Amino acid sequence: PIQLFHDIYQNNESMSPNHKYQLEDYSLHIIDLETGILCDTRHFKFDKIFLSHNQGLYLYKNTLAILSVQQQTIHIFHVTPTGKFVDVRSIGRFCYEDDQLFFSQGSKRSSGQVIRPYAEQTINSLKHRLMVFLFHRAQAEGTSYALRKFYQYFDQFKVLRMWKMQLLDENHLLIKYASEDVVTLKCQDPNSQPSFFVVYNMMTTEVLAVFENTSEKLLELFENFCDLFRNATLHSESQFPCSASSNIHARQIQQRFKHTIINAKFGGHTEAVKRLLAQLPISSQSYSSSPYLDLALFSYDDKWVSMMERPKACGDHPIRFYARDSGLLKFKIYAGMLGKSPSPTARRLVAFTFHPSEPFAISVQRTNAEYVVNFHVRHCI
Repeated sequence: PIQLFHDIYQNNESMSPNHKYQLEDYSLHIIDLETGILCDTRHFKFDKIFLSHNQGLYLYKNTLAILSVQQQTIHIFHVTPTGKFVDVRSIGRFCYEDDQLFFSQGSKRSSGQVIRPYAEQTINSLKHRLMVFLFHRAQAEGTSYALRKFYQYFDQFKVLRMWKMQLLDENHLLIKYASEDVVTLKCQDPNSQPSFFVVYNMMTTEVLAVFENTSEKLLELFENFCDLFRNATLHSESQFPCSASSNIHARQIQQRFKHTIINAKFGGHTEAVKRLLAQLPISSQSYSSSPYLDLALFSYDDKWVSMMERPKACGDHPIRFYARDSGLLKFKIYAGMLGKSPSPTARRLVAFTFHPSEPFAISVQRTNAEYVVNFHVRHCI
């Protein structure tokens, strides 16, 4: 299809595509698992939504958020029990549902010609909320130095772009802002670049907090309330999380990782804070709630498998799970290709997906260009 200029640049914060950041057409479908019927679809043309590891999508109960990086807009939908998308709001150029109607009426009265959104000189509504919060915070310090710093960095804040986001609950968003070079994948090491985390209330359209990616306060919140960021057990009334904020063994793993960065070459405390906060916002459905990965129940080598569902190196030997209370071997999981010995030079990765409660897991192993899928079930002797 022909890409028209105003289809690509729909507002004055739209991004400029490059060879690493190419626009695509996206379609989101709701399918009834029992009947296989397609219930509803939403299309996004000439857009950029980061789909790897669900970075650009977040489902919290029945609320679905989709970040259009190209148009710098967060689309909020309600998913009904019958499998339909209900448009709730779009956050970016406007914040309230009727803002566009009000704005278009005012602009028509003030001038006879229609101004394209891309040519607008005003600051978008969401960015304006951010700037207002920063101004009030500087003003609350009561010093002229704080206000001078705000005006000094005004232009840098103005050109920030939304990179990632997550729903903290049905009313609050955690949005990560960075420079356009970072968002359009021009930087080699994006997590080392300055970025900002914004907590936004969708109902009141207020920015509640802003943190840098070197913020000790945000790291403390993340370490002590990690489960509120992960949202791994929303399906269950009884919550049995296993994170650094609720499990001493998970806390030890995180502290060991933190001290490794601090003591590493070119490391340090600030670098450790950056690396830990680089996990935020946490993508939807990134962590498993399986009791077989609960570090309070079982001990295993997190080098081969962990609660975070990401590809890991595949070993030649089965992964052993030991009971935490007795230290006895309880079960093993073999992720390799049974009956075949892979080449020693082959790069092997495996990704596990565990059932939330049952003794069942799926592993997808990749050896060079070959994929093997295994189903792991409980073996009763």
